[in-house]
Amino acid sequence: MTTRGSRQYWPHRRAARLLPRARSFRKRGGEPRLGNLVAYKAGMSNIVMMDDSESPSKQQEVSRACTVLEVPTTEVYGIRFYKEDGLTGYRAVAAELYSKSTAQKLKINAKTNEGKLQDFKSKLSEYSDVTALLVAYPKTTNVEQNKPERFESHVDGKSIEEKFDFVSANLGKEVRPDAVFKQGEYVDVSSVTKGKGWQGIIKRYGAARLPHKSTQKVRHIGTHGDMGTAKVMYTVPQPGQTGYNYRTERNKRILKLGAKDAVQQINPSSGFKHYGTARNSFMVIEGSIPGPARRLVRIRESLGNLNAKGVKEPKIVKLAG
Repeated sequence: MTTRGSRQYWPHRRAARLLPRARSFRKRGGEPRLGNLVAYKAGMSNIVMMDDSESPSKQQEVSRACTVLEVPTTEVYGIRFYKEDGLTGYRAVAAELYSKSTAQKLKINAKTNEGKLQDFKSKLSEYSDVTALLVAYPKTTNVEQNKPERFESHVDGKSIEEKFDFVSANLGKEVRPDAVFKQGEYVDVSSVTKGKGWQGIIKRYGAARLPHKSTQKVRHIGTHGDMGTAKVMYTVPQPGQTGYNYRTERNKRILKLGAKDAVQQINPSSGFKHYGTARNSFMVIEGSIPGPARRLVRIRESLGNLNAKGVKEPKIVKLAG
């Protein structure tokens, strides 16, 4: 009998890269906006707020554990156009356009000018979707990384023309977190968990130790299966890689969004442990988030229905800093 580990996440392999993929997005069809952002985990803190739930402590001051995320300087550096195969339904990248100023910093061959934007706008009927290409600069934070993080974001909108106008208007411009999310909104947070290396079945799956009179070993599994099966089933706990996996925490509430000039509100006097002080825009999210400090985190709008009734902005009494 094991108390840890799940076949839902099988196999337990190491993540290929630190930037998690966002494969699904909620289609709202409202005002155009970006679908996700990336940030770095600074550390945890606590916040005092008025309880706006239906719990017995409703309208009373409560203390909540929260995670502080620092959002690095992020820019829109390009537009990506997709075409859909009418037979299979698969999407394929058909074309890309880049901001000349940002592309030069990224050492990309720039292909953008005003004339090309107009040409693509007249051919939008040939494409099935438009997305935004973004770049985050970790060098603006305390993360010891110089290479920019490039990622793609879904664009919400009623039509492809509306999406194109929104991305082209923001091409080469900085993206602020309050332009993507709202205070009180529920989001899904994806990250890579802490890596534990190679571990045995006791730590990896929480299996019980064998009796002390067992033959030779105590921290091993009791049996690898029945005699008639000519292989070891995947359901049998085995030692192997533990941690450093992709995980997504759903329905995490944004308690506070702050600009760069208000970052001292959340910085402890001695800085966050293993991170230092935040210097950019920040997000405060209720609860914990997978991964250690300085881990790259991807935030997107929640796929659930918690935002359907409207976003209720929390009333913050005190933020520990």
